[in-house]
Amino acid sequence: MLQRDESAPGPMEPNASPSAAPTATISAASSPTWRAPLASASHTGDRAARLDAIADKVFGGQRISPEDGLYLHDHADLLTLGMLADHVRWTKHPEPRVTYIVDRNINPTNVCITDCGFCAFYRRPKADGAYVLDRDVLVEKVRETAELGGRQILMQGGHHPYLKTDWWADLISDLKGRFPRVNAHALSAPELDHLSRIEKRPVEDVIRDLIGAGLGSVPGAGAEMLVERVRKIIAPKKTSTDRWLEVHRKVHEAGLRSSATMMFGHVETAAERIEHLERVRALQDQTGGFTAFACWTMQPEGVPEQELYPQKATPDVYLRVQALARIYLDNVDNMQTSYVTQGMKMAQITLRYGCNDFGGTMLEENVVSAAGCSELQGIDVIERQIQSAGFEPRRRNSWYGIDDARHGGPEFPSRWEEATSPLALAGRGAGGPGQ
Repeated sequence: MLQRDESAPGPMEPNASPSAAPTATISAASSPTWRAPLASASHTGDRAARLDAIADKVFGGQRISPEDGLYLHDHADLLTLGMLADHVRWTKHPEPRVTYIVDRNINPTNVCITDCGFCAFYRRPKADGAYVLDRDVLVEKVRETAELGGRQILMQGGHHPYLKTDWWADLISDLKGRFPRVNAHALSAPELDHLSRIEKRPVEDVIRDLIGAGLGSVPGAGAEMLVERVRKIIAPKKTSTDRWLEVHRKVHEAGLRSSATMMFGHVETAAERIEHLERVRALQDQTGGFTAFACWTMQPEGVPEQELYPQKATPDVYLRVQALARIYLDNVDNMQTSYVTQGMKMAQITLRYGCNDFGGTMLEENVVSAAGCSELQGIDVIERQIQSAGFEPRRRNSWYGIDDARHGGPEFPSRWEEATSPLALAGRGAGGPGQ
């Protein structure tokens, strides 16, 4: 039966409060070490044997299959999932460090013609509340972020029918010229696809023009669930699964890194959650261009089609899927928590369920807050939460280079050219990127 090395810290109880988290600094040498098969009151007979076999793969650094992932999802207890996810997290990040980035989410427009029933943020063109922010307003938002040491602006809008690539390129170029250290982490795959379609030109050309203007990375938004059955229910007008993946492939081929996401806890099945993770893992095998993965539960309150969605997923479901994502995505280095949707206490717990990154400070957030769910926090609060969980906080940039006076080494990578995706480097006959 599985025996835990009692000298090592283990995953927190699922309902534990942050005050129950370890307060002493964890050294790299005292990272968790686990031993042999899984024992639990709920794991007996054939179930225990199957879970032991999967655990052996995880502890041995072997890849689990989709069938393994589904079995873990359906049959492993929460502490077992946390233990396995924590093992993977420490294997990838042996230093007791949790990163975060000082950033701001800016939505230059909320006008959208995609009509996603789960989105409480968007407005149709000319509807009450529809807006496009003036340039001076956008500049001031970025100025405030830069003065706080911000390194990233996450800029997304709706699928505006009239704002084209040249509008975005001019905005990005202007902001880059004024605030060169603030990266434009902008325009999700569906938005890039939208620009390609309304301009009737290849998405590669759209990406090229935006890079030329100063685009430094691409967010993973708009993935929702990368399963067509689900997308036809929750976002029938949105970019398809295959197209979302293809746009990110083109982003990686152009040299940029991007993130990947998943919004779950609505109409998907457990098997479809695994299908989503498998699609992300398969593309990462090919391109190596994803820097991080983040997932969160659907926030159903106040959305246009609220009647289609069940009640908000429980904390148990969130932790289960978060841990499984860390176990399954063996080729994605970083796992972000989602304190904005799940709250600070749950975010702290996820640091022992596979997460090594606290995401962004989000000095502003408009999308999930439109559904009545938002927990924005100051830099000092985020650092205290990380420290009280037993980790050392470190600021980072968009490419996971450490940008912190407490860091003993150089900031690397410090820009997208230093973090070029392996696929782009391979196409140029170069070596692998700095990690």
